[in-house]
Amino acid sequence: MILNLRVDHKIADIQSMENISKDIDDLFWNLQEKYSVGEYVEISTCNRKEYYIKNDNISEDDELLSHENQSIIIEYGNSAVMHLLRMTSGLESMIVGEDQILGQVKDAKHKAMKEHHCGKALDAVFTKAIHVGQVVRNKTNINKGSVSIGSAAIDLAEKHMGSLDDKSVLVIGAGKMGKLVAKALAEKDLNAIFVANRTYYVAVELAKDLGGEAILFSELEKYLATADLVISATSAPHAIITKKRLLGIERDYDDLMMVDIANPRDISEDVSELGVKLFNIDDLREIADENTNLRIKEFGQAENIIDEEFILLKESFKIMEVEETLASLRSSMEEIRQRETKKALVKLADVDGSAKILNNLTNSIVNKIFFDISKNVKDAAKDENKEVIAAAEYLFNSK
Repeated sequence: MILNLRVDHKIADIQSMENISKDIDDLFWNLQEKYSVGEYVEISTCNRKEYYIKNDNISEDDELLSHENQSIIIEYGNSAVMHLLRMTSGLESMIVGEDQILGQVKDAKHKAMKEHHCGKALDAVFTKAIHVGQVVRNKTNINKGSVSIGSAAIDLAEKHMGSLDDKSVLVIGAGKMGKLVAKALAEKDLNAIFVANRTYYVAVELAKDLGGEAILFSELEKYLATADLVISATSAPHAIITKKRLLGIERDYDDLMMVDIANPRDISEDVSELGVKLFNIDDLREIADENTNLRIKEFGQAENIIDEEFILLKESFKIMEVEETLASLRSSMEEIRQRETKKALVKLADVDGSAKILNNLTNSIVNKIFFDISKNVKDAAKDENKEVIAAAEYLFNSK
């Protein structure tokens, strides 16, 4: 069984996301301890936390999965897989059609493979999901234009500040999310743009691409004093900008806007007490809804692609289920072939290359016999013909 545990932007605000992510981690590790889960993939982004687990011993009735937290979604089997396909296609994102989730899923799978906890089943599922995400983007306009959390943050800023022309912008964080913000800002005629990152040379590289200036993290106060807009997107585990930190800076905070797109949040809520206009991921929902309305006509075509690919995936899983039977059958045939070849060689006395000829002959016979058997068993698996599969297992003692 494939199991999906998740919390995402659809049912949880940023505060709940921060708290429930810890609960999902605890639930996963409790399942790990009880069932020795060996196959799983973890996905963690700014607006979702998910685990995909493959374990045939976990029961849907397990008391660990009977929780009172309505913000934790638990899905099984086909529903879990279908959610993953929709997610990689951009249909489950806050910013519908955004490309970042596809890269995030690829990274999650790569990490699981590297750490040896992505087995054959999840490898097949995630490979298919990534393929589906690519096909949907190639065959529809779901991702046409600028669609990302970063671009939505800029749209939000312009909605409240008006044009960003001649404004001074400070970007905190030069990771993937910071780069998305920078990409959106590159189209604006800014007065100045500054990039701060704990690893200075990373800030230097991003600032160079933007025609901006990299600053040391220790110099934040200096640039917070003059910025019109601050967008923060670091991976810090705690707030890096607080009311206490800002109190040491002389400026008028009524004309400062801050957009926090980090999870956990970079900016504490108490900065609003100084007059700062503070926004976070929750405030992007209105921009997200507008984006969704622009792309709604692409949903039907995308969902048709997902449905077609899901059918193919289920067929491949049916074949995977009989591959053990076929492998056992092929092994049995090979043992018989080698044994009988040895007997024949003794009689032929291996004259003038007869060993090679005989070996090739018997190998060819086995291959030709096994081809039809293999094809018929796989066809039976696709058609869910359990009687044929059971007969093959019985006849050839493969289980």
